[in-house]
Amino acid sequence: MKACLVAFHYPRAPHREEFIARVHRVAEVFRAAPGCLSAECWVNDDAVVSTVRCESAEALDSALSVVTAKAGSDIVFDERESRPREIFQLMSP
Repeated sequence: MKACLVAFHYPRAPHREEFIARVHRVAEVFRAAPGCLSAECWVNDDAVVSTVRCESAEALDSALSVVTAKAGSDIVFDERESRPREIFQLMSP
């Protein structure tokens, strides 16, 4: 069963481009993790949205561990964001 992570980020205007670059760097780390099918960055006027698709929930959990170890503090919510992230983990039926 495939697993997906969708995260809505709300960077403050002065940090928007920096934040988009940050999401792209983290996506590269996700894509290198075993079982990761895709990792992408999407934007609209209000949010930067990151999506990650993996072969299974276990692969997603493993990819998250890899990202936490390699990207470290660059994935933590901080003052560059105007409000908390909204994160959804989805499973294919």
